[in-house]
Amino acid sequence: MRNFEFLEPRSAGDASRMLADHGETARVLAGGTALLLAMRQRLVAPSHLVSLGGVTGLDAIAYDDRNGLRVGALVSIDDLANHPVVEAKYPVLAGMARHVANPQIRNMATIGGNLCHGDPASDPPACLLALGARAIAVRGSSTREIALEEFFTDYYETALAPDEVLTEIQVPPPATDMGAAYTRFMKTPAEHRPLLGVAIAARRANGGTVCREARIVVGASTPVPTRLHRAEAFLAGKTVTGEVLEEAGRLAAEEVAPLSDFRGSEEYRREIVRVVVRRTAAAVFGLKAPE
Repeated sequence: MRNFEFLEPRSAGDASRMLADHGETARVLAGGTALLLAMRQRLVAPSHLVSLGGVTGLDAIAYDDRNGLRVGALVSIDDLANHPVVEAKYPVLAGMARHVANPQIRNMATIGGNLCHGDPASDPPACLLALGARAIAVRGSSTREIALEEFFTDYYETALAPDEVLTEIQVPPPATDMGAAYTRFMKTPAEHRPLLGVAIAARRANGGTVCREARIVVGASTPVPTRLHRAEAFLAGKTVTGEVLEEAGRLAAEEVAPLSDFRGSEEYRREIVRVVVRRTAAAVFGLKAPE
């Protein structure tokens, strides 16, 4: 690991200006679980680390019925999993967070760092995208809002400018008729990184048996978390039955563009998408999970 300078800004604007001053060799430090490992492996060698630890307010979680959930970028995955308001209003988000990696990582890793790292094999992006989340970023004295659907651009790449700092994630208030579920699929119980993540959030009618509208997101098996619009359109307006779930899974497998690597071929991942979309949708609509 090469020498670097450790900078401690007191505001997100200061952090942005430091990134602008030091260019491409400067990196933001949040929890450090991914960045420090990459530095040890000499995959990156930053000249400056801009630590957000001294920026107040980035570790807060707040909720109101009008604006929904606000999660500071420095909130740890463990705090997200166990915060009372998250558990009460967004149980799918809390449940997802409880299964990220392992306890040591969850205690240190931050939700902002997770999103900015852009790792395809990660749980939070797909779940947050299904919930309609937005990212708030600061650049100097300017602030902008980025829909999470536009935030991830490629492998380990995001829409953030080099001198832009993610400060907050906002999740709209849940509709009273909404149901949601997230499924992470791993090839073996010993793995910490999912081979596939499927998140579904749907508005329901008729006691939960009719789909008014749905957001279906696949992650981990794709370069970026991806909404499956054909499968969403198919479910909209239908009474959900086993046959409907079967067709939704088939459409999802056709629509997705999965990775093919040493962890799983494209064909294998398509089949897993078909099965897991069916099972996740069954959980949302209160049906028995298909075999």
